Amino acid sequence: MTFSQMRCWRYAVPCAIALLIASSSWWRNTRSDRASKQPNAITPLVAPLTQDAKIQVFFNHSEASVYTDPYRQITRHGDNLEAVIITAIEQASTSVDVAAQALNLPLIAQALIDSHRRGVKVRLILENQYSQPWSQAVSGKAPPKVALEQLADWSLLADTNEDGQITPSELASTDALRLLQNADVPQIDDTADGSKGSGLMHHKFLVADRRWVVTGSANFTLSGLHGDAAEASSRGNANSLLKIDSPSLAQQLTAEFDLMWGDGPALRPDSRFGLNKPIRPAYQVNLAQGSHLTLQFSPLSATQPWDNSVNGLIARTLAQSSQQIDLALFVFSEQRLADQLEIQSALGSDLRVLIDASFIYRSYSEALDLLGKAMPDQRCRIEPNNRPWLNPINSVQSPQMPPGDKLHHKFATIDETTVIVGSQNWSHAANTANDETLLVIHNPTVAAHFSREFERLYQTTRQDDWAYLNQKLSASEQKCR
Repeated sequence: MTFSQMRCWRYAVPCAIALLIASSSWWRNTRSDRASKQPNAITPLVAPLTQDAKIQVFFNHSEASVYTDPYRQITRHGDNLEAVIITAIEQASTSVDVAAQALNLPLIAQALIDSHRRGVKVRLILENQYSQPWSQAVSGKAPPKVALEQLADWSLLADTNEDGQITPSELASTDALRLLQNADVPQIDDTADGSKGSGLMHHKFLVADRRWVVTGSANFTLSGLHGDAAEASSRGNANSLLKIDSPSLAQQLTAEFDLMWGDGPALRPDSRFGLNKPIRPAYQVNLAQGSHLTLQFSPLSATQPWDNSVNGLIARTLAQSSQQIDLALFVFSEQRLADQLEIQSALGSDLRVLIDASFIYRSYSEALDLLGKAMPDQRCRIEPNNRPWLNPINSVQSPQMPPGDKLHHKFATIDETTVIVGSQNWSHAANTANDETLLVIHNPTVAAHFSREFERLYQTTRQDDWAYLNQKLSASEQKCR
């Protein structure tokens, strides 16, 4: 390593900023061209659906609404999920608790700061890989990969006057975690228990005044809500948020938060993450007019009965289907959930499955089982207990997403009455290692919103999926002969 390389490594963030900005004249051109590329007028493509009085549903790719991305100044279809979060924070009068895997949006940070300064009790928990301000690097150490991912977005946006340099004032207005630290907003991550961190602190929820809950699949980030900074066509990973009015639900989420928080930052390491938390069984919350939901948290040790886990709850819910199951999933790798779906398919439930393109045809993906296929891994081994369906279905695909965006949903709709939704990917790791939230909502009004989102995605399935799968199968066959 040369001296200049060592110097750049020590000052990784400033160097990376300079390199990114110096090599990103195309980005400045993209910025200047945005206005000319925007349609003269964007209007909703479909009429909005009725919202339930207790559970409001929002999608950042919704065709029923239009908003302007406050960072990239792009007017686009979708619900402004960041505005949903900010409104809940601004309306709080006593407390705001946020447990989010990642947060890099300065408008959310400023809303938390403003609430903190007006006397609201604000607490923030992050996943340790995402808890470092992107503008700060520890001397002599490389910032984690995720810090560089944030850097790629925010170094481009922070250069507001496009002069190729980022000034202290530009940093001060764009680095969300630095803003929060400077304002002394209390914050911990999942190393606060004295460990190196849990599997993942993967929660994505906010509780305000121990009454209002905002939760779903969305990370509180630019790519999670609005779109990638370096890709003007990006509209953000496909995500949902729900705003729920329920003191009973808020109480359970607050109890989960308190387990992780312990006595807060820089005190005793009495926080509890991952498997250090006690077993929390499923909890039912009754809402108005016969609507109800079930809440459960992961993880549960693999030594405990699987039926008692969150994935066990998912399987029991799938087993209630008699007509239709639609899945929109980022990852699907839990064998026993695929086995349950095979039972429901045999009993007559019409099954449609969407999985993100980056995961759908990996060797461990249950999409292969549903299609009656098996694919060896890099070591030419078939996954243990693999069960390709004897009667496969052909309704398993991935949607065509805007450049840079992913299908980040983790939801299922069942018989147009029930929705499974939350932070939990349908995987063994989520079930047994990560801090996760899952809701099973029995409410036809809520289900209608998720059904519309599924139909929107299903109409845009990738036309080259089958060819790509056949190429992968052929390549693995050749390699593993």
